[in-house]
Amino acid sequence: MARIKGAIGAKKRHKRVLKLAKGYRGARSKQYRIAKQSVMRALNTAYAGRKQRKRDMRSLWITRINAAARMSGLSYSNMMHGLKLAGVEINRKMLADLAVTDPDGFKELADLAKAKIA
Repeated sequence: MARIKGAIGAKKRHKRVLKLAKGYRGARSKQYRIAKQSVMRALNTAYAGRKQRKRDMRSLWITRINAAARMSGLSYSNMMHGLKLAGVEINRKMLADLAVTDPDGFKELADLAKAKIA
């Protein structure tokens, strides 16, 4: 059986990595070995960043809800507890959006939560 050399596959792999490394400075975009390390690290960081973004957004929503709730005389935890007791199933993303775009609607929810706690 004839021997098959790996040159075609290697060339394809190298081209793929170097294409991903386009825009990197110096050897990071020219030399395969260094480019591969940079690309692997970049892809790992991108993956972690997508998870981090979700945490950051939730934190932002909670901050906005807390600020709006305090204007209504409630803390964030009391607001969320009151809404849970009232049976209001609205997520933090929607609550934060209400707090920014519709303060009157948010105030009604805050009053409802306040009534359930008292």
